[in-house]
Amino acid sequence: MHPSAFKSFKKFISIYLKFIENPNIVEIGSFVKNDHNELKSSILRSAVDTKFKYTGLDIVNGPNVDLLLKDPYKIPLSDNSIDVVVSVSTFEHIEFFWLTYLEILRILKPGGLFFLNVPSNGIYHRQETDNWRFYPDSIIALEKWGIRNNFNPKVLEHFTTDHKGRDIWCDYVSVTIKDAKFCDKFPNRIVDEINNFRNGRTNRSDKILNYNYLPQDMSHWGWNIYYKLRKILNKINNKY
Repeated sequence: MHPSAFKSFKKFISIYLKFIENPNIVEIGSFVKNDHNELKSSILRSAVDTKFKYTGLDIVNGPNVDLLLKDPYKIPLSDNSIDVVVSVSTFEHIEFFWLTYLEILRILKPGGLFFLNVPSNGIYHRQETDNWRFYPDSIIALEKWGIRNNFNPKVLEHFTTDHKGRDIWCDYVSVTIKDAKFCDKFPNRIVDEINNFRNGRTNRSDKILNYNYLPQDMSHWGWNIYYKLRKILNKINNKY
């Protein structure tokens, strides 16, 4: 997990978790890897500054895994039992993430929240597979998928972050409530407190906030140079 993903999770904690007393939290994809100088997933557990219950789920056994999944699309937890489900830098590796989404809705309490952070851009990084990148309307499509499967989810907000430096991950961040009837339980939004994002929306309006038709890797000066050099090299290589 890269630092920007952790930063968005910290914002989620400060803005949303204060309205849930002693939350029961589940993390999807909690296994800790100690390579690439990445932030350890267990930091998510330590970041929550209130009394809570935490369960880390993964298909790989190891550090920070409390519950090993035999079937990646079956979560062995009761219906309507969890306050918060968190998934950071994991959905891009799940082949059929829409099935995971339905399981998340099933185990959440009616007023429960799903926090998703997943790359919108970024390098090919396999953990057995690297399958997906998420564009601005992705979580809205999942919301509709949930409704088609007899749930009543509502996206409270979603946005794509801008990054500094060479690795343009452009995290796609969203917060969904299981049942739209409970939207008023959470009055505040992350996008009200940050500026470095594009193509955000909240449940308050259909207006796109910080609209930009180009993803950051196409508008960033460093990547523009990279793309131009790649075109030149391709032309040279095609001559021979």
